[in-house]
Amino acid sequence: MSGPEIITFGCRLNSFESEIIRDHAKAAGLDDLVVVHTCAVTAEAERQARQAIRRARRGHPDARIVVTGCSAQIRPEAYAAMAEVDQVVGNHDKLDARLWRELAVRPRVVVRDIMTVRETAGHLVDGFDGRTRAFVQVQQGCDHRCTFCIIPYGRGPSRSVPAGEVVDQTRRLVAAGYREVVLTGVDLTSYGKDLPGQPTIGQLVGRLLRLVPELPRLRLSSIDPAEVDQDLVDLVAGEPRLMPHLHLSVQAGDDLILKRMKRRHLRADVTRLCARLRAVRPDIAFGADLIAGFPTETDAMFQRTLELIDEAELTHLHVFPFSARRGTPAARMPQVRKAIRHERAARLRAAGQHAMARFLERQVGRAAQVLVERNGRGRSETFAPFRIETDGAAPAPGVIVTARAGRIEDTVLVGRLVA
Repeated sequence: MSGPEIITFGCRLNSFESEIIRDHAKAAGLDDLVVVHTCAVTAEAERQARQAIRRARRGHPDARIVVTGCSAQIRPEAYAAMAEVDQVVGNHDKLDARLWRELAVRPRVVVRDIMTVRETAGHLVDGFDGRTRAFVQVQQGCDHRCTFCIIPYGRGPSRSVPAGEVVDQTRRLVAAGYREVVLTGVDLTSYGKDLPGQPTIGQLVGRLLRLVPELPRLRLSSIDPAEVDQDLVDLVAGEPRLMPHLHLSVQAGDDLILKRMKRRHLRADVTRLCARLRAVRPDIAFGADLIAGFPTETDAMFQRTLELIDEAELTHLHVFPFSARRGTPAARMPQVRKAIRHERAARLRAAGQHAMARFLERQVGRAAQVLVERNGRGRSETFAPFRIETDGAAPAPGVIVTARAGRIEDTVLVGRLVA
């Protein structure tokens, strides 16, 4: 091995934290290290992590294998029982540089009670391996208790990173050449409730754009429809550097299911928010997380979720068949048969594909600002996938170019540079 290998599952926050781990491991000289950074959102994510651990041991028989992340935090004993695993590290200690420097003398299991953690350090990352956009963590943990979700027990209580540290991190990333930054967290719209003055996520975004004028593009990761503040709405309306693409934590389109999920919004809140933001920013695109087959979900309830895709004009969908997480209230509710869950998830994905196709068709003939990732491919302002055709060399990764979409190929916009 030429350096530490990080295998990451799950969310954008995990991607950010993997870079912190990579930096700490490199600084500690851990060249023969494999870190499997787990996710606990679904049973499938945990199954894939276990497969990755076994593959890593076969591929690197002499390496030290460390398992961390939400699944390791919640069920450390399960990973400690695997013969392939050398150590298990919890979510708080994984970001401590001392842990990696002292790894050889630390216990086999280093997992503390995450619910007692109150601070969120502003971890600075100067680069992201193989990426053209960078993530900045502004919030950690969650104080809500959705009945299906195990993540608060893996991440702990909600904590916010002070705005000054977010600004400093963003400046460093822009100076390193990144043209787009994504603000990320476990419960992003709860940002600031634990800070003096209780600033909102909208106020943080406004301050960041004002104090880092050299940042060309800013995105937000998943947000809660119940907590979008007026400052954020005003920025969507008037700040072109805030990208017109928001991913909403919707989960369902039926009010009774939303109540049983213990969500803080109803169906009408989602449609109203989308209409409100579309009125001030007509080009905006919305993504959404949707769960298929939540306990007690009937055919009629599922139909309400299916219809919400068109009603709210949702395009970038993340669909999950319900996965019962041990220790959550939803795991004790009357379950929908697994086959039905997967059939409903397939129908949601098909509806999402149709919605995306209609959305891409509307982009044909329009010019877009494309952040190039690799081989002439990139993403537009609305996060639409774009491939640039040229007569010569493709634009370099990391640059933003203007291109006009001429057609669609395999759900990708294809176009040429605008002179």
